Amino acid sequence: MKSYTLFILCIFFTATTFAQKKIISRLLSNEIDTTRKSSFIPIPVLGYSQESGFEFGVGTLYSTYMDRSDSLNRSSNFSALGSVSTKKQYNFTLRSDIYTAANKYHLIGEFKIKRTPFNYYGIGNDTKESQENKVLENQFKILLEGEKSLLKNTYTGVSVGFEHYKFTDRTPGGIFSAEPSLAGKDGGHVLFVGLSQSLDTRNSNNYPTKGFFGRVTYQYAPNVFTKSDFSISQIKVKVSNFFPLANRLVLGVNGIFHTVQGENTPFYLLPQMGNDEMMRGYYRGRYRDENLLTAQTELRYRFTNRFGVVAFAGAGRVYQNGDFNFKGLKPNYGAGARYFYDPAKGLSIRLDYGVGKKEPFEKRQSGFYISLAEAF
Repeated sequence: MKSYTLFILCIFFTATTFAQKKIISRLLSNEIDTTRKSSFIPIPVLGYSQESGFEFGVGTLYSTYMDRSDSLNRSSNFSALGSVSTKKQYNFTLRSDIYTAANKYHLIGEFKIKRTPFNYYGIGNDTKESQENKVLENQFKILLEGEKSLLKNTYTGVSVGFEHYKFTDRTPGGIFSAEPSLAGKDGGHVLFVGLSQSLDTRNSNNYPTKGFFGRVTYQYAPNVFTKSDFSISQIKVKVSNFFPLANRLVLGVNGIFHTVQGENTPFYLLPQMGNDEMMRGYYRGRYRDENLLTAQTELRYRFTNRFGVVAFAGAGRVYQNGDFNFKGLKPNYGAGARYFYDPAKGLSIRLDYGVGKKEPFEKRQSGFYISLAEAF
């Protein structure tokens, strides 16, 4: 019986080892699958912060083609993220980015429910680390956008979105409660309706090596809830251009402008500088105001179909209406690595480390990011 058991265990471990080698070989293979089949990748979410405790969960991305027979049909991507923490924080997010057959329609969707702490530093481009105020945020968000290609390489569309926020001050006596003019301290809700126009000549929507992308969106939030609510308009402009410099070497440039105009605008709707896609290295929300302007450039080298590296640098700032100056621009720079889990579609797992400005009497701002897909 012992010999039989040992024999079974040997077969099991041999099969397991063989399967592991086969999976590793496939994950590291430099070959590109030309069958245009769907792909799926899960990524564990692990982290720790004093506010949320230990965070754990999983993120996934599923990518497919709505028309596999059309070599020009862009990939449609669906992502999901779910995480919880030991201090009862949670985040659940679904996103979709769909191109129908012949790329005739472009459909974007986002659904998010989260309860998470964040640090509030005040409004403006010169907030101080010493002003840090811990706040707990509860958020519900849904966004639906639909665009149609009316002319070659262009998309015209409409959007509708709803967001609800609730905040709890976790630093009694801090600046969050001490600012009497700060709108939206208790939270609130907003309904957006909007229009969009884009021009897209990129050769890929995941990992472009040449071409231009530009998109302008206008959204209006009417006063539809209570007399104490607000009416605001926001405009977002995003442009990107990609230049092939040599074999496997690409230069990408990207610019973003975001403005919110209206009276009594809640602080949580003001543009915020810093995240895993722009101004990497800055804590999201460290700087926020009525306007945001950023620009960045990224040098990308894909030395095999599976692996690549990048170096990036940029500058940006937030500012009040009529108060822009170049002196207030804040720099950032950094580098990162890429693993392309689907080389044919250009889908990657992204690891970046960004560094920002060192303010007087503060440590230099920086951040490490693990994300799916390119920054822009």
